[in-house]
Amino acid sequence: MPNPVHSYRKYWAECFGPAPELPMTRAEMDALGWDSCDIILVTGDAYVDHPSFGMAVIGRVLEAQGFRVGIIAQPDWTSDEEFKRLGRPNLFFGVAAGNMDSMINRYTADRKRRNDDAYTPNNEGGKRPDRAVVVYSQRVREAYKDVPLIIGSIEASLRRIAHYDYWSDKVRRSVLLDSRADLLLYGNAERAIVDIAHRLAAGESVHNIRDLRGTGFVRKRVPEGWRVIDSSSIDAIGATAPKTNPYETPQGPECEPDEIAVQQGEDVVRILDRVDDDRPAVIRIPSYETVKDDAVLYAHASRVLHKETNPHNARPLIQAHGDREVWLNSPPIPLETDELDWVFELPYTRLPHSSYGDARIPAYEMIRHSVNIMRGCFGGCTFCSITEHEGRIIQNRSEGSILREVEAIRDTSPAFTGVISDLGGPTANMWRLACKSREIEAKCRKLSCVFPGICKNLDTNQKPLVELYRKARELPGVKKVLIASGLRYDIAVETPEYVEELVTHHVGGYLKIAPEHTEEGPLNKMMKPGIGSYDRFKAMFEKYSKAAGKEQYLIPYFIAAHPGTSDRDMMNLALWLKRNKYRADQVQTFYPSPMASATAMYYSGKNPLQRISRNGDTMPTVRGLNQRRLHKAFLRYHDPENWPVLRKALKQLGRTDLIGSGKMHLVPPRQPGKRHAVVEPGGKSFATQHNGLPRNPKRKPGRRR
Repeated sequence: MPNPVHSYRKYWAECFGPAPELPMTRAEMDALGWDSCDIILVTGDAYVDHPSFGMAVIGRVLEAQGFRVGIIAQPDWTSDEEFKRLGRPNLFFGVAAGNMDSMINRYTADRKRRNDDAYTPNNEGGKRPDRAVVVYSQRVREAYKDVPLIIGSIEASLRRIAHYDYWSDKVRRSVLLDSRADLLLYGNAERAIVDIAHRLAAGESVHNIRDLRGTGFVRKRVPEGWRVIDSSSIDAIGATAPKTNPYETPQGPECEPDEIAVQQGEDVVRILDRVDDDRPAVIRIPSYETVKDDAVLYAHASRVLHKETNPHNARPLIQAHGDREVWLNSPPIPLETDELDWVFELPYTRLPHSSYGDARIPAYEMIRHSVNIMRGCFGGCTFCSITEHEGRIIQNRSEGSILREVEAIRDTSPAFTGVISDLGGPTANMWRLACKSREIEAKCRKLSCVFPGICKNLDTNQKPLVELYRKARELPGVKKVLIASGLRYDIAVETPEYVEELVTHHVGGYLKIAPEHTEEGPLNKMMKPGIGSYDRFKAMFEKYSKAAGKEQYLIPYFIAAHPGTSDRDMMNLALWLKRNKYRADQVQTFYPSPMASATAMYYSGKNPLQRISRNGDTMPTVRGLNQRRLHKAFLRYHDPENWPVLRKALKQLGRTDLIGSGKMHLVPPRQPGKRHAVVEPGGKSFATQHNGLPRNPKRKPGRRR
């Protein structure tokens, strides 16, 4: 087991004590008595000293190790001047894009530039560059070319190998090469960053740090003593036209035929090695030059990478980029409860940096009175990046630590009105849920614990969470505890007591959940449960709402244009929405984020959830802008602006029976004139209903993923 993150001997600079807030200027450094920073962190977000902001967490963790940490937040990237603001760091620069990928932050799913940025004071857009990790790293190199450079955040994490880039519509090489970083940290990086800081402080060269989990780096060749496994020997590809070996590279030896992959269903894979070869193994996935021109091999590489994400059995990966090797060590070991408690109970101010004055930072306002109780997600939804970044093993805070944070909010926040806005995290109800057997967990390579059904080895008992909710809402001075994180309703129904507690005490009138679709084809590609699970939860929600004497509503969310979705699937979803009197006010169109399994589907037309075959079926992918808009239009079937395109689509689908003015029709036969009221099929005015619910102009439910 690795050393606990709080067990290191502190660096000598601990004598300065914790800073009221990490400095962003030389004047603040002077006030603290610092002549220099040991570590400088560069981020694309405004600096908010709150444990929901990644740079604050990393900064406070390093400070607690005794290091002097400075922050350069949202610098002007057009020159290197602002990157010299705090001087030369003694140990290293850490570069991050922020809590969000910079491209997703700056562009819509239709590749249109956004005008706002929730992580910037006053919601101002344009304060970070495209591909922020690369741009910031280049400026750091210009300013101090010989200072060690370490990159992280979700942007770097999801670009650690060759990846499809939606915005340029091509495969880009690993961000390690474009940033010229010495090390890349992926996933939750506290373990790695602490170890790196102490080793650099002890005089070790950054180029010698090659053994840490959760790190990636570039090297010239595979060192002696390693056995290279060709990824196709683990996950065979179907018949291929070329006779040449696509994995052969100048520095990469061919795979030795010394392994047998034994697969037990789709759950557990054991590799039986030759008894006379005890060398550590590294898996070679197809090179950048290969996957950028061969979508089938791209899908294969994606499948292998996702199968090697369990920190207890994953092996290192290598991918050739020209004459260099991008090397990824195995994923980091999750933090234990006492370590996570330590991270979240560091001396955060829970406020934006004082230099921002009265400026509003929307992302902060959303979470300032929320409490993060866990990390990770074992759902494995193919369109979501949480699992790729934080892992499938849930990392839990203790009940005591969570309640202490609630009390700290109550006692220190001047804006606190008695309402905790969320007790959650990546999901609302996975706290303390885990595999019943550590031995099975250590061998498992399933991509999800809840698809196609809930694994028999998963403990789904949510009664401890019920007790946590009760204790939190009973604290003096706390009027209400809301749950705003995404709820896994398929797990929730396994503990009716949890649903009763949630519905009776923790819903503020509306509860957001995400069935995502109704049709089996898209749901299978998403690794989401069937709509029957939603129906079960809805029945329980309505039962307990009625028993509590409350008028409460479910707000379901759906995805348009996900890979594997046909026009007919979207039509059937629209009909389901109409039958259930739902009108989507906010619509999510599939956004191909780097490294996600669904992105591999989008790019290749192949399904990496199954063994890849060149001669196998190709799934429907919605790539054209017109078809993406059509799928979005089906979700907003009630909007008159969408009726012309929907009429055309229904005719092409042979469903003209859905065009008319009756209750079962989807769109009317003609557009309303300027002098006529807009009337939808069934005779109800378009202006009288909203999602089948009463209008609430003060509340616009948002979506968190």
